[in-house]
Amino acid sequence: MATFLYRLGRGAFRRRGLVALLWVALLLAAGLGAASAAAPTSGSFSIPGSEAQKAFDLLDERFPGMAADGANARIVIKAPEGAKVTDPGPKAEVQKIVSALKTGPGAAEIASVADPYEVQAVSQDGSTAYISAKYTVSGMELKKDTREALKSSGEAAKATGLNVQIGGDALTPVPETGSGEIIGVAVAAIVLVITFGSLVAAGLPLLTAIIGVGIGVSSITALANVLDLGNTTATLATMIGLAVGIDYALFIVSRYRAELAEGRERDEAAGRAVGTAGSAVVFAGLTVVIALVGLAVVNLPMLTKMGFAAAGTVVIAVLVALTLVPAVLGFAGKMVLPAGKKSRLFGKGKPAGAEQKANGGTRWARFVLRRPVMVLLAGVIGLGVIAFPVSKLEMGLPDDGAQPVSTTQRQAYELLSDGFGPGFNGPLMVVVDGDKALADSTVDRIKGLDGVVAVTPPTLNKAGDAAVITVIPKDRPSSTHTEELVHEIRDGSGDDVLVTGATAMNIDFSQKMNDALLPYLALVVGLAFLLLMLVFRSVLVPLKAALGFLLSVVAALGAVVAVFQWGWLGSVFGVEQTGPIMSLMPIFMVGVVFGLAMDYEVFLVTRMREAYVHGERPGQAVVTGFQYSARVVVAAAVIMIAVFAGFMGASDQMVKMIGFGLAVAVFFDAFVVRMAIVPAVLALLGHKAWWLPKWLDRLLPNVDVEGESLRKHLEESADSPEGLDKDRELVNA
Repeated sequence: MATFLYRLGRGAFRRRGLVALLWVALLLAAGLGAASAAAPTSGSFSIPGSEAQKAFDLLDERFPGMAADGANARIVIKAPEGAKVTDPGPKAEVQKIVSALKTGPGAAEIASVADPYEVQAVSQDGSTAYISAKYTVSGMELKKDTREALKSSGEAAKATGLNVQIGGDALTPVPETGSGEIIGVAVAAIVLVITFGSLVAAGLPLLTAIIGVGIGVSSITALANVLDLGNTTATLATMIGLAVGIDYALFIVSRYRAELAEGRERDEAAGRAVGTAGSAVVFAGLTVVIALVGLAVVNLPMLTKMGFAAAGTVVIAVLVALTLVPAVLGFAGKMVLPAGKKSRLFGKGKPAGAEQKANGGTRWARFVLRRPVMVLLAGVIGLGVIAFPVSKLEMGLPDDGAQPVSTTQRQAYELLSDGFGPGFNGPLMVVVDGDKALADSTVDRIKGLDGVVAVTPPTLNKAGDAAVITVIPKDRPSSTHTEELVHEIRDGSGDDVLVTGATAMNIDFSQKMNDALLPYLALVVGLAFLLLMLVFRSVLVPLKAALGFLLSVVAALGAVVAVFQWGWLGSVFGVEQTGPIMSLMPIFMVGVVFGLAMDYEVFLVTRMREAYVHGERPGQAVVTGFQYSARVVVAAAVIMIAVFAGFMGASDQMVKMIGFGLAVAVFFDAFVVRMAIVPAVLALLGHKAWWLPKWLDRLLPNVDVEGESLRKHLEESADSPEGLDKDRELVNA
């Protein structure tokens, strides 16, 4: 493979104009597709095989239109102290809001508006009422005039002293990252300048990464409605694609400069950089793709689509690194090097870097080799302590109660809780597949359960063979007591009584995540173990990589629990409301962090393997690996942390939590596991680290990541004019 990638990189360098033109054309085509496509929606949400989904499907069959995927809004009105919403003045203002929604701007997208005085949507003390509005389209598809009409519907009432707030998903905004993402890219640029000492070399990874992400995200936007992709899919693809895109280009550029430092011609340096570092990029990218595509094991369409979309962006990042990066290096010329080195590298003097001096990576590796047990224990115990909060992990899905206190959605949530009880924000919908007698007996049974505040009379369909019952729990939607109530209703019912609704869907979603975590982990780690065994020709190195990953991801989850569930340092990280950790967080972190963790494993240990194969002793090979790779791996980790941390400025709680979790996980994995635990373990293992049974060595194909076959091929070409001519023909083909 190294020989093929060498030819690919050298060919891209020589035909840089054509390569650059092709990538720009792809970017323009994807951009035009995104510009002409309809705005992405929130994406459909389903949990195949769950009781909540079965009830929803039955509801859609027996009550056509009731389960329509249109947006909902609740306009909550609270009277001033000492007044009631049933008083003539407040009542008139409430009815004006109802009339404005029915006949004003945006009325064409209104499916129904419920007058609170007709449907008994007034609290017992008369202080609070709410208007329910149902729309024909999802919140993301609402026209601007409709959204503005909803936002301004209570302005006149507020002027009279009423407190009017709006909840529901009709005003759910597209997740915004604000300036955080820009700050992350700016930090990445600074790190690149410090690492390379050249503005051009620093800008090159940023430029190519942005082109790759632009193609990936534009393609996702263009296909969003066709493939029913959620509006957060592009955000997550941007987050992952930008991080790996910068890192992959960084490793290629760094190796290119090292090859120039050995006195090679520019096209030869580009070919060797892609043939060696490019091999590591390919396998690092494969581990990320395996982790993301493996999310399909969970059998949740939403998560599967997110994983495939993000994996597609990673594939584009790999292709950009292998082709566009060497092409742009051809345009950059001498400007990829610091000013003081240009003359030495391109002139007649001694090649810079001919004698490698000890650097920070070398000194750190030697320190670890002297005290491997101490470093290993410190790393494992430290991460273990940080991981402790995972034992108290509570999972759920956020609702309006998790919104910032300044938002109207959060204030509407609080008003409904105060006026009607905490459980009113998460009603349960019980669907009965039977006649009125079965529905009535179901109502009587549910009324006798603890934790139930109210049960509505059954609503039968026209055929009289199905009914819907609404149950108001005593506790808030995310409460464990509400979850116990759902299970109690289900356990006491037969197959013809099903519980659904947003709260029940969240409970089933969390259970689905829990059930899928271990199978998913086994699949992803197993496949990546085989892949790393191919790369390193070792059994213990992949095993160490997998165990180190588990340690870092559990520690990162512990940090997420401490900040987002317990509230530790919450104000520092912009967490306004603590609560359960999102159900998809553990499995999503396992998928993404595993792929990213293997990036650093491949980039760092590949250099060690290369040195060991070329005759160095195990300890010296570790030092050599750190000498050449530590600086670049540290820079790559800082860049990735900055990119992920930039998404913590997002308005969406899910994006904020994922950004924090990934940033912390990369920090733990890069600086504690890969830079400390890995060299300590390799030092203790010695030659055994690279042991592979002979029978297994014969079975496994040789992918030659360290470039040994490439080295022999180039030596033969150099000794044979015919071989060199043949190689040039292959490059030009």
